[in-house]
Amino acid sequence: MQTFTANEAKTHFGEFLDIVQREPVRVTRHDRVVGVMVSAEDYEAMRAFYADRLRKTMDETADAAENAGMTPEILEQLLADES
Repeated sequence: MQTFTANEAKTHFGEFLDIVQREPVRVTRHDRVVGVMVSAEDYEAMRAFYADRLRKTMDETADAAENAGMTPEILEQLLADES
């Protein structure tokens, strides 16, 4: 993965965008990584991956709660309890 300083990314933005289409590019400021730029295609793929992972986790959690005896009525009572 290539690294650009924030200033280099600004002054060579066209080149920066071309590189990003091939691979992620790390951006630094004061010798600290402040971001990573990826192509729109890679970004959408990452969003889809994490959305699917979240859905799976939520489904697994709901199944575990149901198997442990959780019902919508019990959940409502727990959420309404302000103590």
